[in-house]
Parts: sequence; structure tokens; C-alpha cells
Amino acid sequence: MDKEFSIENILTKGKIFDISNIKASEVNVEDLDLSSIQQNDFVIFHSGILKKYGYGTKEYFSTYIELSDKLIDYLIDKKVSFIGVDMAGIKKPENHPRADQYCADSGIFIIENLSNLDLLLGEMTSNFFTVYTFPVNMSGFSGLPCRVIAEV
Repeated sequence: MDKEFSIENILTKGKIFDISNIKASEVNVEDLDLSSIQQNDFVIFHSGILKKYGYGTKEYFSTYIELSDKLIDYLIDKKVSFIGVDMAGIKKPENHPRADQYCADSGIFIIENLSNLDLLLGEMTSNFFTVYTFPVNMSGFSGLPCRVIAEV
């Protein structure tokens, strides 16, 4: 999104929220207890979509649990560093670029297609964990490829 990846973003605190049981097509602020979110956190939303359908399948790219604009604004106001999902995006394709650019303009990177979030949820014993985000120097992608590692 034509933004610079700061070296400070390599190490962040992570918070994960399970949205896999939300039946509405959109996740709202009221659906989750977001009180533990702090500035510079890496906020992750587990939908189960990647695990259920597999990356690259028709179902993967056509199944969404969108983050509401209100929820995105909340995360921007909190000044988080990252929003991560195990889906193709935080919005459906027609609003995907708009949402990504809106977050990028506020200094927040969206990281999509995160895998093994079910394992991370299963290991959670405290309120937060450490996240290491390493950008990969590759070109030809619509986003910035990176390796994301969670330490519980």
C-alpha cells in the first residue's frame, strides 16, 4: 500500500479474537471484548475460513466474515500496528482495496491468509503473546509478503 515497513513493527504484542462463531456477515465492536487492545498491538481475527476451505479455493475467496467499518475505526483509534486475518481480506472484494488503503493511511498494515490460528487459540494461556513479523523482499505481489511467527 505504498507505505514503509518500520523496523519497530518486527516485534509486537499480539491479541487474538475468535470470530468463527459469529453468524452475521459482519463483525461489530459490540460482538467482542476489545478492552485489552493497546497501541501498537497486532490484532488477529480467527475466522476458520483458511482451515476449512484451504488457500486458493473458490470457497476460500468467496467466503467472508467482514470487519465492520466501525470495528476498523476502533482499531485505528487504538493505533494498532497490524490487523491479521485467516481470510482473503477484512472486506469483500469490492471494498477490499479501500479498506486496506484506509488502514495503511493510518499506519496500520493488514496481513491476510494467516495460517494455524486455531493452534494459536489452543495455546493461549494469557491475555497476549509476542508476534514477530518479518517482511520478505519479493516483488510482483499486490501486498508485502511476510513471515509472521507467534510466541506464546
